[in-house]
Amino acid sequence: MAGPLTGYRVLDMSRVLAGPWAGQLLADLGADVIKVERPKVGDDTRHWGPPYLKDATGADTEDAAYFFSANRGKRSLTVDITQPEGQDIIRKLASKVDVLIENYKVGGLAKYGLDYSSLEKLNPKLVYCSITGFGQTGPYAQRPGYDFLIQGMAGLMSVTGEPDSQNGGGPTKVGVAVTDIFTGLYAANAIQGALLERHHSGMGQYIDLALLDVQAAVMANQASNYLIGGQIPGRLGNAHPNIVPYQAFATLDSHVIVAVGNDQQFQRFCKVIGEPKWADDQRYETNTARVNNRVTLCGQITKHLKQQNSQYWLSKFEDHAVPCGPINTIDQVFDDPQIQSRNMVLTMQDPRAGELRLVANPINYSRSQIEYHLAPPQLGNQTIEILQEYLEYAETTVKVLESNDVI
Repeated sequence: MAGPLTGYRVLDMSRVLAGPWAGQLLADLGADVIKVERPKVGDDTRHWGPPYLKDATGADTEDAAYFFSANRGKRSLTVDITQPEGQDIIRKLASKVDVLIENYKVGGLAKYGLDYSSLEKLNPKLVYCSITGFGQTGPYAQRPGYDFLIQGMAGLMSVTGEPDSQNGGGPTKVGVAVTDIFTGLYAANAIQGALLERHHSGMGQYIDLALLDVQAAVMANQASNYLIGGQIPGRLGNAHPNIVPYQAFATLDSHVIVAVGNDQQFQRFCKVIGEPKWADDQRYETNTARVNNRVTLCGQITKHLKQQNSQYWLSKFEDHAVPCGPINTIDQVFDDPQIQSRNMVLTMQDPRAGELRLVANPINYSRSQIEYHLAPPQLGNQTIEILQEYLEYAETTVKVLESNDVI
């Protein structure tokens, strides 16, 4: 079976991570995704290195490793949209595609006649997704937005990191640009929802997505703790605000994660560490009691776990069905037999590097396929191919556009 989005066409005019992440997901699902980039410069992340992709001789290429995380399955088209001829190319392509993704500043494409209200007239079925830091409306609409800023503004950093009272305490960003990634996932979901709705209405529509909105939405239980419980969550390090014990604990040689999610698991945990009586102690016998007495309980747990190394505890916990795990480095992640058995490392061919290793898509369909038909593209490599395939441009027309630096 082909990918579920086979036959759909996407014009990806976004840069950096949130928009490209959405475009990559749509490509993995089978869509034909055209990545529009600036001539000679391309997506900003092509330059966000080191590290850079190395060619067969071991020399750095012009593309940073960052770029390869979000641009698989796309064809690269270079167009200067500041020139009328470039704007004309985008208009013609927009009239032939199903989806357009962009993350320009609010109003940034309107001056070129490439905003939704302009392109909708050419293609009423177009699903047009705009991704910005703060959305198309509101007092912050004109501000530029970056993942790090939004992690702070939308509360994520207020619950990430050690408490101020601890050594090294203070707000901490997540080690991956999760706000961008969440926004890309919301964008892909919103686009597919709009495409499904189009089957009934016959009409496209505009999608307004903001990083700030998305990060506020994915505060999840922490947001509910405030909105429903009236509690303003704080930083608990690796601990959980609503479950105990559910955190990382120091061992003799490193750390292990213990994730006890119910009272039965806690009973088994107590037996493993040699404290079965804790399961009947009124201070600890229920999760509510454990949350209220977390400092005392977790201090006692730490004393026990520091007596043996991590592998000892991991083996014991696994034998007794206590949820646990190590804290792996990235190399250990991809050496893990479970990750390998799930085929989470994808090998593709790149004309410069030869073999190229990427993280695979985690979706597993029973019938449909995830499609890995194109490695992340070199800048502008498919420009002529796209212009001739989509717009039927003659070779002479292409040469004129090249000579005028339009493409």
